[in-house]
Amino acid sequence: MSQSLSPSRFTPQAITALRVVTGLLFIGHGLVKLAGFPEGAQPGMQPLLSLFGIGAVIEVVTGALVVLGLFTRPAAFVASGQMAVAYFMFHAPSSFYPVLNGGEPAILFTFIFLLLSTTGAGAYSLDGLRAARQRLAHA
Repeated sequence: MSQSLSPSRFTPQAITALRVVTGLLFIGHGLVKLAGFPEGAQPGMQPLLSLFGIGAVIEVVTGALVVLGLFTRPAAFVASGQMAVAYFMFHAPSSFYPVLNGGEPAILFTFIFLLLSTTGAGAYSLDGLRAARQRLAHA
C-alpha cells in the first residue's frame, strides 16, 4: 500500500481528535465538581479544599492544557496518574470487576492520557507551534 493511501498517514490527526475529545470530556468531569454544571450531574459541586475539589481543579487544568495541546505530555501524565488513583481509591474497593464498580471511564481516561503522554499532542497543537517557533529561532 502506498504511503498516500496508508491509514497511518492520518495518525497525527487521529491523535489530535482523541486529544481534544478526551480533554473536553475531562473538563466536563471537573466542572461538575467545581461548579455543579450541568445541574443534576453526580457528584455535584464539591468543596474546593476536598479530595474531589482538588481532583476537579486537576481535571479542568489538565483537560484544558490537553485540549490546547500545551504541555501535553506532562499534563496528560498528571491526568493519567489522577485517574489511576481515582480508580483504585473509589472504584476498585467496591468490586474487582470494572463493569460492576463503575470504573470503566477512569480506566479509559488513565490509558488514553498515558498514550498522549507518550505520543504527544498530534498534528495541531500549541506544543507544535512552540516547537516550530523554536526551530525557526535557532535556524
